[in-house]
Amino acid sequence: MKKKFKLQDLDCANCAAKMEDAIKKLPGVKDASVSFLMQKMTIDAEDEGFDDIMKKVAEVCAKVEPDCKILM
Repeated sequence: MKKKFKLQDLDCANCAAKMEDAIKKLPGVKDASVSFLMQKMTIDAEDEGFDDIMKKVAEVCAKVEPDCKILM
């Protein structure tokens, strides 16, 4: 399943790159991209457990950029 999300308060391109790298390493994630300029994130992950994967994605984002919110 591939889904796009809008991000709010992503402050720098370096943080976006760190998020992207960390998300790609999560189990069940096939691919991920985080765009600082567009303030968007695309997640391609397994259909089964997608909601659980997104919880882990949110945790990664909070560690890298505590003010950043994923708008679903």
